[in-house]
Amino acid sequence: MNYAKNYEQVMSHYSASGAFLTVKAGEELNTMTVSWGFMGFFWAKPYFIVGVRPQRFTKHILDKADSFTISVPFGTMKEELEICGTKSGADMDKGEIVKFMDSRRVSSPVVKGCDMYYECSLSFSQPLQADNLPGRIADFYKDDRHTFYFGEIVDCYGF
Repeated sequence: MNYAKNYEQVMSHYSASGAFLTVKAGEELNTMTVSWGFMGFFWAKPYFIVGVRPQRFTKHILDKADSFTISVPFGTMKEELEICGTKSGADMDKGEIVKFMDSRRVSSPVVKGCDMYYECSLSFSQPLQADNLPGRIADFYKDDRHTFYFGEIVDCYGF
């Protein structure tokens, strides 16, 4: 597994256009658009770390899940990314917007039609601690602090 394959292209699209963070726990399934996060080597393993706001519907599923996936389209699926980033899965079935397909190694599916996929085993989460942040960054967050989810990349592939 080469998790760094297409790293520059993946991070360029991830930060500029977004990617799909998909999670399933039991019968609950949702995807949302993310564009903040980190990919690298942590605890002697490859990791994808994503930040999710507390009011996001996806967060309550992540808190019960054992995995998540990141599906990265390279310049396509703009409308789907827009909808999945502005509409709540509590109010709509995102499966009507995107098509899910089974992942290879984790219980959370991936979004069909993307160019790179990262399957992550959820190993740790940590709420952002505002008192540890510099003033200008802490002011930006106020009461809207993300929780960071650390997912060990157990498979990655592109089509």
